[in-house]
Amino acid sequence: MPHIPTWLIPALTAILPHVGDIISAAAPVFTKKHADATANQSMVLQQQITELQTAVSRNDTHIKELAEQIQRTVTALETGASIAERTHRWMLSLCIAAMVLSALSLGLMLFILTAR
Repeated sequence: MPHIPTWLIPALTAILPHVGDIISAAAPVFTKKHADATANQSMVLQQQITELQTAVSRNDTHIKELAEQIQRTVTALETGASIAERTHRWMLSLCIAAMVLSALSLGLMLFILTAR
């Protein structure tokens, strides 16, 4: 089973609720031309332009919402990364201290054994 990166879960949680809205807004259903469309071509064209402008407006709103959510997600990821980096440095310092103490205790033990 593949491992999902932990940073991907908040990103998907933020994006997935809006995917359907964005897709539905990106693919508007235009007014279809009828058989007598040649007479009303300018009216049908104007109606299609209006529908397209409405779809663009909805897309703009959804894109702005998505951008805000992505910005919040990136900020959360950056915060998590800095916390993880601090934790990593702290753990590395503890490991080095443990190694130094182990080496000192080993040296002290060897000194005590040879001093007898």
